[in-house]
Amino acid sequence: MDLFDYMKEQTLENESPLASRMRPTTLEEVVGQEHIIGKGKLLYRAIKADKLGSVLFYGPPGTGKTTLAKVIANTTSAQFQQMNATVAGKKDMEEVVKKAQDYLGMYGKKTILFIDEIHRFNKGQQDYLLPFVEDGTLILIGATTENPYFEVNSALISRSIVFELKPLEREDISRLLVRAATDVEKGMGSYDVELEEDAREFLADIAGGDARAALNALELAVLTTEKAADGKIHVTLDVASECIQKRVVRYDKTGDNHYDTVSAFIKSMRGSDPDAAVYYLAKMLYAGEDIKFIARRIMICASEDVGNADPQALVVAVAASQAVERLGMPEAQITLSQAVTYVASAPKSNAACMAVFNAAESVKSVRTTVPPHLQDSHYKGAAKLGHGVGYKYAHDYPNHYVEQQYLPTEILGSRFYEPTENGYEKNIREHLDRIRKGR
Repeated sequence: MDLFDYMKEQTLENESPLASRMRPTTLEEVVGQEHIIGKGKLLYRAIKADKLGSVLFYGPPGTGKTTLAKVIANTTSAQFQQMNATVAGKKDMEEVVKKAQDYLGMYGKKTILFIDEIHRFNKGQQDYLLPFVEDGTLILIGATTENPYFEVNSALISRSIVFELKPLEREDISRLLVRAATDVEKGMGSYDVELEEDAREFLADIAGGDARAALNALELAVLTTEKAADGKIHVTLDVASECIQKRVVRYDKTGDNHYDTVSAFIKSMRGSDPDAAVYYLAKMLYAGEDIKFIARRIMICASEDVGNADPQALVVAVAASQAVERLGMPEAQITLSQAVTYVASAPKSNAACMAVFNAAESVKSVRTTVPPHLQDSHYKGAAKLGHGVGYKYAHDYPNHYVEQQYLPTEILGSRFYEPTENGYEKNIREHLDRIRKGR
């Protein structure tokens, strides 16, 4: 590196965005991702021992994939090379391989190649790397926002360990914001920033696990806000909401607003008001509510409040729950809207829900015995005890039904499930009435 390259690098480092300047340089500075870099974890041990093999980092933007690569670069004794698959071509890879071979020959040390957005490489480009990863010339670190099992060659995956990075928790991002606001050397500390608590919590929450988004908003807030009379730059809730271009919604996930909104959401679906239900859905999504939590509430409502009046409601709700986990936001909001409006518009019945509660009361209050003809008859000696004797196999009779005692004698005649006249449950009621009357 000559003087001009050095000066260029220093200028870029000093003038780079806050999110870039605040990148950790050691493992101890990394926030979050304890499931893979907590003390004692495989990746932590490998980095500390400088014994890292080829790895693929997979996760949403802003979760620390490039950060971990930078930490490795600062701790390894191997040569570290970096490229971005969106702009790199085969010639770039050939140059890296040549340098790596020379470095290995002259110094006996390997080269770590970090490829950001590795899923952007086509099959041919990925295949080019295979022999050099195979023979140890290169240690590959790939970073991708896409599922590597779909986007990266299976041959490369088989030679690598895949680490999935999760969206950062609110507490993690909150810690990063405090660090960025007070760090004089790399952060905004020299501006004398007063980051108010509600503004910090808002940014940490609304960032949705993306540290880069939160730090970019903080930097914009500091650089565009004039100092107050006390000489400080006050980053308030209003300033924070403007800088991330999102209106503040009063929705504390652990407070009354959260429970009030969720309650209104459920009651609107139960009350067959799809307009109100989808409004509260939109409010929860806007405030950053966990889409898996919302999907669970829809599934519960589909069983508890719709039940057998429209059995398809549960099918739609479960399918939506599976879909949102695979899609993620923002596409998941479409699937959730479909499920919410279907469940809200469906005929309602809580008869199936109440059936199990009614039966549970009987279980708690009355001691019963399974009728002998219903007991298991498959083990040796069962027939001698009368177990299973006299059981009538329903499919041997007309309409696949035969009158027979199923309830224990102690509660004979009890009715736990009383189908309503709503929706499909009316058909169930009529069917049960017919077979009970022997028609």
